[in-house]
Amino acid sequence: MGNRFSQLLKEWYEKRDSCQWVLGTVYKTHGPCYRKAGAMMLFSSDGPQFGLLSGGCLESDIQQHAKRVMQSGRSKTICYDSTDEDDLSFQLGIGCGGVVHILLQPVLKKYKYLCLTEIHQALLERRSGVFFQLVPDENGEVKSRFLNTSHEEGTGLIEEDGEAWLKTEIKPDPHLLVIGGGHDARPVVSIAHELGWFVSLYDSRPANARREYFMTADKILRTSTEELSNYAQSHSVDAGILMSHNIQIDMEALRALQSSPLKYLALIGPINRRKEVLDAAGLTDRSLQIPLASPAGLDLGAELPETIALSILAECHASLKEKSARSLSKILTT
Repeated sequence: MGNRFSQLLKEWYEKRDSCQWVLGTVYKTHGPCYRKAGAMMLFSSDGPQFGLLSGGCLESDIQQHAKRVMQSGRSKTICYDSTDEDDLSFQLGIGCGGVVHILLQPVLKKYKYLCLTEIHQALLERRSGVFFQLVPDENGEVKSRFLNTSHEEGTGLIEEDGEAWLKTEIKPDPHLLVIGGGHDARPVVSIAHELGWFVSLYDSRPANARREYFMTADKILRTSTEELSNYAQSHSVDAGILMSHNIQIDMEALRALQSSPLKYLALIGPINRRKEVLDAAGLTDRSLQIPLASPAGLDLGAELPETIALSILAECHASLKEKSARSLSKILTT
């Protein structure tokens, strides 16, 4: 089970009335912290925990606070300051040097489950929204609301009528469309699934994209390539990878996806293959509506299907997050 909010909610939803639950949320941080504002975790009275609010070093203590919230039925806030030598996080020798503030809320039917059922349904339907949680004073008041909206709101603290609220942007998991169900597509689908992405796999060839080899694919498509454009739009596909190793299929898919709202589109193969596919599709670099990452991936020295998959998905992830994919330590200088 992963740490994406959609995965947490799926686990919780099936057991929501079988035991008591507390939602833990990072609502503010200072300095370096493992998780940032908006990170969430669910604690149950039966013991299981879903998600992470730190690197795994604070969860046992947070769970003790969560048990008290279950008993009181009121919200509470806690703070871990790894710069304070008297604080638990400092004594544990965590060493991140940051301060993290956490909100704990009881997930009760009388509080409409904190709107978690609404959010769960929205994510199943691949809808975006904004989640508002009251950061209470000492009275421990429990309030939350969810607003369906596709407008990007960001995450952070806001003030309304003298009250502090955490506003968290809720977005569906990235949706990856893989064109081609050959042997080298298996690690692409597997790793993307492990990342918590929704993965659709397309291949019209009967011998390819067989379910027994792609158990983690959320959907396997065998329609015509012309239908890919409609599918990408109606199912909010975020990224596509063309890896059928067939010029005709890649060409048709590339052409079909030009009118889709993809944020990333990659083509497997060397530079000369890129030209072949573009020529066959009647497209040029200038006429492309979506920039084509080809050769696909980051320069990781990849040679095997697994490392090639890692290279491409790393580039895809950086593109979706609008990041540079540079070495944070700058250890890679070339």
